[in-house]
Order: sequence, then C-alpha cells, then structure tokens
Amino acid sequence: MKFPVMETQGHEGKTLEIDSDRELITLWTLDGKLLGAVSWLEIIERIQTADDDTRYAHARAHQRAPLALKVKYTTPEGKQFDSLTGGIGGGGLFIESSTPLAPGTELAVEFALPDRPWEKHKAKAKVAWTRNKPERFLLFPGMGVQFTEIDDKSRTELVDLVSALNRSRA
Repeated sequence: MKFPVMETQGHEGKTLEIDSDRELITLWTLDGKLLGAVSWLEIIERIQTADDDTRYAHARAHQRAPLALKVKYTTPEGKQFDSLTGGIGGGGLFIESSTPLAPGTELAVEFALPDRPWEKHKAKAKVAWTRNKPERFLLFPGMGVQFTEIDDKSRTELVDLVSALNRSRA
C-alpha cells in the first residue's frame, strides 16, 4: 500500500509504502527515487525499548513528572469524565482512561494541584497521543493531552511543582 505524505512539514510529496509481505516500510521521493527502508522489526524494537519520555520528548517543551491528580475533562459534545493523571507538565497531562479519545480531540480540563487543592486550574487541551492498553504491566492506558490554552499563572505553578518533584526524586 502506498500513502502520500501530505502534511508532514518538509516531506510533502514523498510517499510511504508499506509492504506487508516483506514487513518493510519504504520512503520514496516525488519522482520515484528510493530514499530508504525500515523493517517492521526495527520499528517494533524502537517502540518497545523507548519509554514515554523518550517517545514523546520531541513534542515537549516542558519537563514532566509522575503525579496522580484528580482531573475532570469535557469533550466538545459536552460529555464529562472524571479520572486521574499519571503525569503532569507545563505543556500538558497524561490522563488515565481505559477508553482514550482519538488524537486531535479537543477538551476542556480542570484540576487542582496538591499544594493548593482549593484552587481549580482550567485549560483547553487536545489529545496528542494515546496508549490503548497497559504496557509492561506498569503503564496504564490513557491519553497524553497538550494544553492549547492555559493561563500563565497555572502554567507557572505546574512548572514549579514539576521542578520541585523532580528535585526531590533526584
């Protein structure tokens, strides 16, 4: 199967070809020149050996720390859910869920930090990635959400808390 690359910046016009018989993914230029190939084994091993911090580090502008907080999130259709976070950061949260929403889904989130439980923080976010099943019996299924709108005070308090948590764990 061939898939045109249409939105990946700097690679528009190239084609990814998936050959399931040979378990190979190849990348082609617009004029049909082979740029390279990767076996399914290489991809599987890279995914399995990387942890979430490594897998998604390219997308993070802020440090994160593992922390369970109560979080309420609302979909654009108005459905509300209560859950726990598995990690926090100045750029977003990991929300535990056995039925994570699709990447790109926009959400309204509300949470309180442990040092100020009376103070509710509200933000807009979108689902950046999902983990649909437990991994290595340690990592819960859920979704990584990236803040799209959060006030400066909330972001600063999150960043400060993450820094303090990471210092205390060092």
